[in-house]
Amino acid sequence: MDINAFIDYTLLNSTATERDIVNLCHKALNNNYYAVCINSCYVPLAKQLLNKTPVKICSVVGFPLGAMSTKAKAFEAQKAIENGADEIEMVINLGLLKSKNYIGLLKDIYDVKMAINHKPLKVIIEIGELSKNEIIKACEICLDANANYIKTSTGFAHGGATFTAIKIIKKTVKDDIKIVASGGINDFETAAKYIQLGVHRIGATQELKATKPSLVKEIL
Repeated sequence: MDINAFIDYTLLNSTATERDIVNLCHKALNNNYYAVCINSCYVPLAKQLLNKTPVKICSVVGFPLGAMSTKAKAFEAQKAIENGADEIEMVINLGLLKSKNYIGLLKDIYDVKMAINHKPLKVIIEIGELSKNEIIKACEICLDANANYIKTSTGFAHGGATFTAIKIIKKTVKDDIKIVASGGINDFETAAKYIQLGVHRIGATQELKATKPSLVKEIL
């Protein structure tokens, strides 16, 4: 199995330059990564570079806090799709979740999903800020909102992906939503373990370190 085909190659730093995005796209092409994940302002540039290639363009919206208005998220998502994004990644409003305003949170996700029509929506739930019960509830709301993926982390908050959290998410959503593990995954061995647990995509901000091919093959 080619682990590179699972990778969302990510650059979301506020200081990322146009040259950085060009380099990101070139590396994604050279390594046969699944997608690049970038801020929405760089979607037009990435579209120029990756047009008619297999590499997908994923744009984040409401990033990294998820605390802006639903209308703002939906507008940013719609514009990103118009500019060439293939999929959208949004951050949930953690304050709504912790306030137990589940209807507001459902609407936040659902409205973004409606704004992008049939394009895939990935919802970042920021597991490092949540209890087990909050992770379960966030997953249930993502199911109700017809999200396509649940992603563990932004990389800008406390903690990243954990095997325990992936098991909780998988048990909750079963095969009804795909899962993206992100945060702290730096080598092929770790990525392979996440894939074995049922993860469909891996978020990575750097090229994964090589491990013994026989070990990765054994894990998969």
